[in-house]
Amino acid sequence: MSSDCLFCRIVAGEIPATIVRETATTLAFRDIDPKAPVHVLVIPKVHYADVATLGQGDPELAGQVLATAAEVAEAEGLLADGFRLLFNTGGYGGQEVFHVHAHLLGGVPLGPMLAR
Repeated sequence: MSSDCLFCRIVAGEIPATIVRETATTLAFRDIDPKAPVHVLVIPKVHYADVATLGQGDPELAGQVLATAAEVAEAEGLLADGFRLLFNTGGYGGQEVFHVHAHLLGGVPLGPMLAR
């Protein structure tokens, strides 16, 4: 854990969040500035800076993050119409919090992948 990391502090219970699913290794909570009717962040409880670092350092945990995202998508009723799962990585990728997190978005048609 990193004491200056927002998401590590959420995992530690120091900052409140609306938790929608928790496992031994992952946490899923609602985004405070949602971009879709369903906007949930899915994170590993252990600190990894980005998805590349997580995938290389602990592929099993990366799979657990994906499994949690799928469980949340099902619980939120997104499987029939679809959803987007997005990892922003690094400055060019738009990452703002440097603790790997998946954005699970759905509930409406999401449009094109990138704005032009």
